[in-house]
Amino acid sequence: MVVKHWTVSRRTLLRNTFAAGVLTASGPSGHSPAPAAARPTGNRVAVLGGGVAGLTAAHELAERGFQVTVYESRAWGGKSRSVAVPGTGVGGRPDLPGEHGFRFFPGFYRHVPDTMRRIPFPGNPNGVWDNLVAVPEARFARRNGDDFRIPLRARDGVVVTPDRVRETLGAVVATALKMPVEEGLYFAERMLVFGTSCDARRLGQWERTSWLDFVGGHARSHEFRALLSHTLTSIMVAAKADVASVRTIGTMGEQFLLNPLGIGSDGDLDRVLNGPTNATWIDPWIRRIRELGAEFVLGAQVRGLRVRGRRITAARIVDRTDTTHIVEADYFVVALPAERARALWSPQILAVAPELAAMDRLFTDWMNGIQFYLRRPIDISRGHTAYIDAPWSLTSISQNQLWRDEFTGFGDGTVQDCLSVDISDWNTPGMVFGKPAVECTHEEIAREVWAQITAHLNDHGELLRDADLHSWFLDPAITWQAGLARNTNADQLLINTAGSWECRPQPHGEFENLFLAGDYVRTNVDLATMEGANESARMAVNALLDVAGSNAQRCRTFTLYRAPELEPLRRIDADRYAAGQSNQFDVPI
Repeated sequence: MVVKHWTVSRRTLLRNTFAAGVLTASGPSGHSPAPAAARPTGNRVAVLGGGVAGLTAAHELAERGFQVTVYESRAWGGKSRSVAVPGTGVGGRPDLPGEHGFRFFPGFYRHVPDTMRRIPFPGNPNGVWDNLVAVPEARFARRNGDDFRIPLRARDGVVVTPDRVRETLGAVVATALKMPVEEGLYFAERMLVFGTSCDARRLGQWERTSWLDFVGGHARSHEFRALLSHTLTSIMVAAKADVASVRTIGTMGEQFLLNPLGIGSDGDLDRVLNGPTNATWIDPWIRRIRELGAEFVLGAQVRGLRVRGRRITAARIVDRTDTTHIVEADYFVVALPAERARALWSPQILAVAPELAAMDRLFTDWMNGIQFYLRRPIDISRGHTAYIDAPWSLTSISQNQLWRDEFTGFGDGTVQDCLSVDISDWNTPGMVFGKPAVECTHEEIAREVWAQITAHLNDHGELLRDADLHSWFLDPAITWQAGLARNTNADQLLINTAGSWECRPQPHGEFENLFLAGDYVRTNVDLATMEGANESARMAVNALLDVAGSNAQRCRTFTLYRAPELEPLRRIDADRYAAGQSNQFDVPI
């Protein structure tokens, strides 16, 4: 095995370029380093990981004059990227666009939109942010044909009071979800309990309570469990109601349900990009970071960190030719997913930072996508659709209606729409093969998902026909292991299980020059999302600036909205919690 030593600088990169261009490629997916004047020492940063967290850290640091190199093993953008379907482009058209799974940008996201506004895009005064488009509704499809739609446009002038929460939210939930009024009222009461809970109770009690126990799902109707227990966890964030933290799910519910419709938000409740993610966001982002002077190295897998005292002296990186490179820098930002970051915590690292060992108790699950390319446009919903009775907890969106360019401009020119589907439950047996998705071949997954969707959509006529299907594409992170008769997943999702907050690290700990960025780091948004990754990277950069003694402006961070009208009740609850009493609204109904 060959070992090479690197320091993070253009001059050294030129001297140690990987053989055959494995780690250097032109265009947004790689980089071609050019000679540059030597920079002052002491500001070299190695960012390990090129997903949203890593790109955010690189962007913020490069803006502040640091000498940054980003190392990524697979592809820029991580789980947020789009993926070209190989070999599908014909006649000069680009390949069909695939993806890890569709993504949306709720109005309560603040960090990611702030970054987007700083990424130039031709013709857009607000940069990439102008590529976000609002969707006006959400559809909830049932196998019995009893579907319903919920409009997502905001109303003005809403004042939050306990009575308003009970009456308005209870009535909306009961009417929109077609369940008994008393169960809608019960859910509104539970959200009122959470909304009036102080921070100490949220962390000390609700962080350690499962969502299913909090909403009393065991004792409620089937409709309540399906819509308000299961849907809000499994479909939204791939969590399971019996293990998901109330603090996490309740905070998301607070943003969606108790936020007075736009106040404290960046924009509409539900937004998506108007084209493939790489074209409308990731590629322009990388170009911008490169313009700021950062370097990009693709095909670099981080295998270890070298330690001296309370400092990281180097990272050990292996390329696709199995050549080992020793990367030296002044600061290291580990921006890898939780399952990959914790693999780096050697006995030497844990001896200095033993709190990192708790990351082994963090739980990940699967939430991956499949795209169905259709020969005709399909009118399912003007936004996202949740398939309530689907064993695999499916959600979808029809993309052609929202994209700036027609789908006929991709592939062979005959695809007119794409139904992008997220699979959130990989462990429940399906309705066709009787196996969970994790045990299905890729062909079986496609057939099973198609069957579950058509069972929800075709109960009042043939909305989705087999003849409509041109082809399909499964997230390439899913790999079938024939010998094991099951799949593996290279891109898993962190799940905020009850009590997991104490297992999640701060962005800066015992090591002077080591900083952590990723959706597993403790953040205000407290959810494994692009927003959490972006926020954590800003926190890591701010900590780095403090350590470096920099006078650069700190990264802006945002807090989630809470209705100020309920603040007096939260103060009362702080006294009640300190006295060992329950929340004043937490009474049996």
